[in-house]
Amino acid sequence: MIGYVTVGTNDLDKALGFYDALFPLLGASRVMEFDRGVAYGTSMTQPGFGVLTPFDGSPHTVSNGGMIALAVPSQAKVDEVYAKALELGGQSEGEPGLRGGGFYAAYFRDLDGNKLNVFCMGKNGESHD
Repeated sequence: MIGYVTVGTNDLDKALGFYDALFPLLGASRVMEFDRGVAYGTSMTQPGFGVLTPFDGSPHTVSNGGMIALAVPSQAKVDEVYAKALELGGQSEGEPGLRGGGFYAAYFRDLDGNKLNVFCMGKNGESHD
């Protein structure tokens, strides 16, 4: 159902440095580039993730209550992506751990304050391959 999501930034170069280093852990890379930003994905036929400066030219502000969740295949990958996000300057919003029902997740904010979640599903948070 989801074609793509976007997050805003006030410093495109800084934001792209963050996502260029983070998204290879998810098997994603730049699939499109625009004057105002970049789209990342695993292919042009799968959902994508855009990082853009606001269309109206106003400063980016963080969505209150908004979050983007990124699915990964294993608990180890959740841990790896979360650690990399913090290494790149992201801020923790919830360390990796089981949240119930086999939902293993970690939460962080990117350099612009956008909230992201990386998660996997499966018995005890193990890989669901």
